[in-house]
Amino acid sequence: NYLNMEIATILLHKKNYEVVQAGNGQDGVEKFKNSQTGEFAAILMDLRMPLMDGYAATKAIRSLQRPDAQIIPIIALSADAYEEDVQQALRIGMNAHLAKPFSPQELYTVLEKFLLN
Repeated sequence: NYLNMEIATILLHKKNYEVVQAGNGQDGVEKFKNSQTGEFAAILMDLRMPLMDGYAATKAIRSLQRPDAQIIPIIALSADAYEEDVQQALRIGMNAHLAKPFSPQELYTVLEKFLLN
């Protein structure tokens, strides 16, 4: 939802990350599709979004014929935190799952894991 997106954006700005917001999965796929290769370092993906959920958006991104579509870290942010939810996110092609509510440090740690490698 909008409030969660704003909170995550504020937390990311505190660490000097540049943030591009998408209001739904379809918008997120389009923003990635229309970006330059390598323009995005990571994608934070909610699982429950209007128009296209995070699972479908991840599949759409991973199916794009561009070099970064297969390697960009996609991190699920979701209140759906049962082990089956985590496993489904990983099967779909996400790299990690961060359960809401998460602490700022948890967010920074998971991003740093993928961005520093």
